[in-house]
Amino acid sequence: MAHFNPLGPPPDATRRGFFGVFRYSRRAMELVWATNGRLTVALAILTLVAGVLPAAMAYVGALIIDAVLAATKIAKETGLINMSRVFTLVAIEALIVAALAGAQRGISLCQSLLRAQLGQRVNVMILEKAIKLELAQFEDSEFYDKLTRARREASSRPLSLVNRTFGLGQNVISLISYGVLLVQFSPWAVLILVLAGLPAFVAETRFSSDAFTLFRWRSPETRMQIYLETVIAREDNVKEVKLFGLGPLLLERYRDIFRRLYKADRALAIRRDGWGFVLGLIGTAALYGAYAWTAFAAVASRITLGQMTMYLMLFRQGQSAVSAILSAIGGMYEDNLYLSTLYEYLETPAKQTGSGQLSGPVAHDGVRFEAVSFTYPGASQPALSHIDLHIHPGESLALVGENGSGKTTLIKLLTRLYYPDEGRILLDGLDLNEWDEDALRQRIGVIFQDFSRYQFLVGENIGVGDVRHFEDEERWKDAAGKGMADGLVEGLPSGYATQLGKWFKNGMELSGGQWQKIALSRAFMRTEADILVLDEPTAAMDAAAEATIFEHFRKLTQNRIAILISHRFSTVRMASQIVVIENGKVIERGTHEDLMTLDGHYANLFSLQAAGYQ
Repeated sequence: MAHFNPLGPPPDATRRGFFGVFRYSRRAMELVWATNGRLTVALAILTLVAGVLPAAMAYVGALIIDAVLAATKIAKETGLINMSRVFTLVAIEALIVAALAGAQRGISLCQSLLRAQLGQRVNVMILEKAIKLELAQFEDSEFYDKLTRARREASSRPLSLVNRTFGLGQNVISLISYGVLLVQFSPWAVLILVLAGLPAFVAETRFSSDAFTLFRWRSPETRMQIYLETVIAREDNVKEVKLFGLGPLLLERYRDIFRRLYKADRALAIRRDGWGFVLGLIGTAALYGAYAWTAFAAVASRITLGQMTMYLMLFRQGQSAVSAILSAIGGMYEDNLYLSTLYEYLETPAKQTGSGQLSGPVAHDGVRFEAVSFTYPGASQPALSHIDLHIHPGESLALVGENGSGKTTLIKLLTRLYYPDEGRILLDGLDLNEWDEDALRQRIGVIFQDFSRYQFLVGENIGVGDVRHFEDEERWKDAAGKGMADGLVEGLPSGYATQLGKWFKNGMELSGGQWQKIALSRAFMRTEADILVLDEPTAAMDAAAEATIFEHFRKLTQNRIAILISHRFSTVRMASQIVVIENGKVIERGTHEDLMTLDGHYANLFSLQAAGYQ
């Protein structure tokens, strides 16, 4: 694994320079405004109020001291004590303090509410984008790095950026109000106040850029840590982890990743805090130089004691405001860097489909593959090469071949999870790229070998086959009957309302064969589907059960296209057309009898499997 080098080439976001990355500020403000405009306005108003009140408090504090001195002098000269002005000013300052506390509480409340709403909104945006992307993108490791970066940091950054923006405004207002009072003492005091904070600001900004570079560099390692956590702590992996004694090995690998990441974090933290301390001393020296200057002016009677107190408070609060302003700018720079990961993900291009046709020009023509080729990204050999097929309605097609020969890839092309590199696939005479996505997928019912086992109710596990009828109990029952899962469901404690899986309370786990019946039933949820595909969904069943299910399946698909993939030739021989694929190419095709007469690859495989049953 490469070591982090903060002096090396920075990621794209940092190449644009300091001000270049601030283009995301406007988008973040728009996002927060769209989330809750009223709360955003309230936050802006409260921030303005909180920015003005500290200077007012310092000014009234100076008046109180001078009023006390004046009342003391009068009392010494006349013996009369008149505290009315002092009490009035104290009451005014108390009101200012109360108003400032209320504004700060209000800011905290607005931020808390916006944080919850905005976090949800950004996460929904991330998931909405995921729904629109293609399968091939999810199989790309670089895409997963984008997704990991977006989900880890970017969901909190828009509000952080807005909070810093408002905080910047608040401190700028405070600094202006401090400056109006300080300039009466000396314009140089204002200049010193501003310049003293710049060195620490420059260092902080540089280290923010380094931290972001480190964040991007470590994305693959972070994903590996998450994966190792899943393998060690998920119930579907526990059996092998325990039986193979993988726990200590995986845990050590997890620790090793942490040690590498921590080493880079520690080096950055030491440099960041070390330079921050050294450069912060400049600000401290400036502050106490201003203290000495102000004290000298009071001793020389150039200012009153109340003014001295006010100026000392203004220097301290002004320095805090300058530090907060520069910190906010540095923080906004950092937030913009991290927001670049969110928008980098959200702007990932999705495949643009055609005109969205709802039907083809040649009704009942079925499915045609015309010289279709496809190569997986990064692969050196094509997964499919020049495939030509024509499947008529009412026909059943069996795909035969070794693992990796391209059978499942062909199905993924048919369902438009992938797009051919060459050639085209037609349904009823219309290229799949021109079909409306929803209309196309309603025509196809498919169950893959690696079907999902949802931690839902039994009925919902079946209902996912057609989201339009996700909660339709009658449709569940009909689909379960066709998928031969009705007997299984009747034996469960709560029938279709039984919770499956062990993630939630009272959940039940099913056997592999039982899960396959549930999954098989999903294919029958789409009653209008005239293309049914079974990609080895019965691999966990015995041969007799599989033969029964496929015989049942064949009867239910008499007027439909049925495509099945199975390694059991007793099932395959039922198909009206068998296609043998090897290394992505069709090497044989025909009925079972035709292929046995041909005495080629299919006949050899059939004979080998038949011998195993003798």
